[in-house]
Order: sequence, then C-alpha cells, then structure tokens
Amino acid sequence: MASTAVEPAPETGADAVPWGAVWGQDDAVAALQAAASDPSALTHAWLITGPPGSGRSTLAAAFAAALICEPGDERAMRQVLSGTHPDLAALRTEGVIISIKDARALVERSYFSPSLGRYRVIIMEDADRMTERTSNVLLKALEEPPERTVWVLCAPSDADLLPTIRSRVRTLRLREPDVEDVARLISQRTGIDVSVAEQSARHAQRHIGMAQRLATDAAARARRDATLRGVLAVRGVGDAVEVAGRVVQAATEDAKALTAERDEAERSSLLRTLGIAEGAAVPPAVRSQLSALEDDQKRRATRSLRDGIDRVLTDLQSLFRDVVMLQYGRGGPGDADLINRELAEDLRALAAAWPVARALVVLDQIAETRRNLEQNVAPTLALESMLVTVASGRTL
Repeated sequence: MASTAVEPAPETGADAVPWGAVWGQDDAVAALQAAASDPSALTHAWLITGPPGSGRSTLAAAFAAALICEPGDERAMRQVLSGTHPDLAALRTEGVIISIKDARALVERSYFSPSLGRYRVIIMEDADRMTERTSNVLLKALEEPPERTVWVLCAPSDADLLPTIRSRVRTLRLREPDVEDVARLISQRTGIDVSVAEQSARHAQRHIGMAQRLATDAAARARRDATLRGVLAVRGVGDAVEVAGRVVQAATEDAKALTAERDEAERSSLLRTLGIAEGAAVPPAVRSQLSALEDDQKRRATRSLRDGIDRVLTDLQSLFRDVVMLQYGRGGPGDADLINRELAEDLRALAAAWPVARALVVLDQIAETRRNLEQNVAPTLALESMLVTVASGRTL
C-alpha cells in the first residue's frame, strides 16, 4: 500500500490538537472538533471536499489526532502527525489511479481494533482517483465499519465519487479563501513582497501550495507566462504542434526535477537495507524488489507529468475565462476581476476578435482534454488537438 506520512503541523499546546495548522476553515474545524469530543455526534465515515490547496489533508490529519490521542498525549500526537501511529492508516496514491490492491489493503486495516488510541482512523487522500471497481471495494467497509473505526476520504468535490460512496459518508465542504487572504499568508510564510504574493495567489487561483511555489520560484513564474503567451500566439496547426511539444517538454523536465532526487534516495536506501554496496552488482535473488521499486517510481513519474500538464490546462482555463469575462463586460475596474491581468491588453484584443461562442468552445475543449488525460490519452496528442481548437475555433 502506498502509505505516506501526513505533513507535520506545529503544536499548539500540551492539551490541544494542532487545529491552528488548518488555515481559513473555522466552520469545518468547529464541526470536527465537536464530532471528536462527542461520541454520540461522531459519524463513522467523512468526506472532506474542497479545491486543491484548501487544506483537506491538513484537516484530516488534525481530525485523526483528535480522535486517536488522549488529551495531553504529545507523543501520540506527534506520531499521528508524522503518519507513524499504529492506529492511523493513510493512503495517497502516487499513480494515476488508486489500485484495487491498495484499497483492499486499506479495508483490511480498517477492521483491526485500535491498539493504542481511542479510535482507528483510515485516511484516503485523492479519493477521486478511484475507479468504479475500486470504489466498490470500499462500500461494505464504509457501510458497516467496526465501532471504533473512522474513515476520512478527501476529494475536490463529492461529484468526483460514486453516489453509492456519497450516500455512506458525511460530507464536509471547505470554503475557498480569497486571493487577498492567500497572498497575506504566503507573504507571512516566506517574506516575499506582497505584490509578488498577490500575483502568485491570483495565478494559482487561491491554491495555497501552488501560490507558494510561484511566489518563491521566479523560473516557475516565467515558465507560466511564456506558456500562456505561446498559446495566445497559436495561429495554425504548426504552431499548435510546436507549443504542445514545448508544454510537454517543460512538464517532463519539471516532473524529473521533482522526482529524480527522491528516486535515487529510495534506491540507495533499498540497496543499503539489502546489504548491497554502492556500485556493486545486484544479486538475482533481490532483483525483483528493485524492479518493484522502479515500477512504483515510474507510476509516480507518470502522475507527476500528468499533474504538471493538468496545471498548465488549469492556467489555460483561467486565460480563456478572462476572455469570456471581457466579452461580457465583466473585467472590472482596472481589470480587477481578471486572473491574468498582466496579459490584459492581449486578452482584450482576443475578446474583440472572437465571438463568444468560439471562446466557449475552447473552454469546453480544455475541460475535455483534462478528462482525456485522466483516461491515459497521450499528453502530446491531447494538447495538439486542444491547441488546434484554439487556432481554429473548431474541435477535430
């Protein structure tokens, strides 16, 4: 099972769960605090929904700590927040989908009684990455869990899960923070100038993690700007092919940069565990373990690449959303309602040149491309098709 540690959060006192690490979600915190303190109000299965970066995982970790730990047990709390407590099972897929094998392993863990804590908590992040067959593995466990087991699923929206799953959970919807709030948080965290933080929060569409990356990485900001300007310059099939190739190449390099160091560290750690010196030949008896690690790393690289392309498509949706806003006279004073204000002149020219129907066709095609990528369509072909629509206003 691809188990990952939940990101540690700062402690807020000997007797307090670190709810303060959950930023901007006071209503959700209050609801889960009440459930954790009153067994009669506790639901056996929860679904926390909200856009990427809204704090779903952090909230799930805080809730798990409140359920598992006795008040004042700081050692247990640190174990929960680091993902090492025996009564916590957490799953975040590093592949494109959650496998049936991983789901079954999680279900098996859910039937164990708590060994040290008050409850056993099962956290499934990225629950929207389950196929229908995988979702069916969870149904009985969600419907009839042991008395002291609590499931916490996380997903962008309840619509991303099957109705049969939704009917067995209590949904808690997180609110989307304002751009100004995200900018203030990023500036406080990083010391970045407020104007850069505001631009990054706006471009990230309030995704806190992505906003922080943009704010602290000038190359990432430049790459985003170059991609959007490249798409605006697409005029024909040749341009579409060239820009699609550049986008996939940039996403591939990003994915490699994000995973290469971790891949090497994992390989070195496995070889040390097996007692194999650096540079020595790998004995045939243990090659299967190395192959299994390499397969996991390939799946992680595939997801990282597709996530990177999906972020580009999200940026493009914001670009053509701005065009439609301008076409309907909704840009706001000083272009205040635009996500990509820095490109306002180009966007106004496009809004004047295109009929509204063409901009809407492009937005629909971007959404369709995102769905196709989830079905493992070749990224370059999917982007080429989408960019041809940008150039012509017609789908292939």
